[in-house]
Amino acid sequence: MKILAIESSCDDTAVAVVEDGRNVISSKVNSQIEEHRIYGGVVPEIASRRHIENISNLTRLVLKDADLSFEDINAVAVTYAPGLIGSLLVGVNFAKGISFARNIPLIPVHHLRSHIAANYITNPSLKPPFICLIVSGGHSHIVEVKDYTKMKIIGKTRDDAAGEAFDKAARMMGLPYPGGVIMDKMAESGDENKFSLPHPNITNGKYDFSFSGLKTAIINQIHNMKQKNQQLPVNDLCASFRKAVVDCLITKFTSAAQNLGYKKLVIAGGVSANSLLRRNLESECKKRDWELYKPSIDLCGDNAAMVGSQAYYEFMDNNIASMDLNAYATKTIE
Repeated sequence: MKILAIESSCDDTAVAVVEDGRNVISSKVNSQIEEHRIYGGVVPEIASRRHIENISNLTRLVLKDADLSFEDINAVAVTYAPGLIGSLLVGVNFAKGISFARNIPLIPVHHLRSHIAANYITNPSLKPPFICLIVSGGHSHIVEVKDYTKMKIIGKTRDDAAGEAFDKAARMMGLPYPGGVIMDKMAESGDENKFSLPHPNITNGKYDFSFSGLKTAIINQIHNMKQKNQQLPVNDLCASFRKAVVDCLITKFTSAAQNLGYKKLVIAGGVSANSLLRRNLESECKKRDWELYKPSIDLCGDNAAMVGSQAYYEFMDNNIASMDLNAYATKTIE
């Protein structure tokens, strides 16, 4: 089954053709990073306008690259939630138009479910059940994946997401957007023990995260040094902050896995590309004789291949949308 997949939840316009949930025939992403960089973050109005300009031509390029026509497509899938509402609406309406014009099924796909599905492409042998840590710019979740379309949230952030905390800390250090990626690179040559930063804990949420206090701590440290006219040891600040975030993520994630009896662990989302998170989690899983599955680096960020992968399983579960499908800025993965 060949699915044309569309992703436009934030600032990346992405289109792909995926066959039977695991085989990516063609996948392309049109990034807006350079345009948003001058503002220090994504500007929703600009993002949605660029999606309108890019989506049609990108679809033609993907079909050409796959050596396919619309007649060869069996269904169209689209990210409908969560995300920037203006951006989502561009993708949803474009997909609805294709579905109506070609009389093919329209498959609605949740963005976070797609991130999990990126692992099905990288790891063809991976099957539920497993426990997954989803970490990105807007989300930090621990999810129990009971089946391809049956999921339960075990823990989530109470305030900032991990990726958001990275980006805000990077901005305070004067690093360009997107800061998390740059911080990860700079941290490799820094001293992660140079600064003692808090590891926030939620007393009434066993597996929940909180990164706002940690973000405030690094901002206060930077302000304090600037007021004393001290030169910022940026590499050390990046390394110390990265270590604190990763420690919090791994502690909660491995605790949830152990207490719920899971020995198959999966990571997903943009922050799953973080080199320290990957290394330390690999080490933890090796100690405990657990399996760890990671998406390839090119599938960690937003892309349409992961949408097409998850769409196949949504279709198999008879999750088909009608022409009144709407977009939603927030919606639970469950």
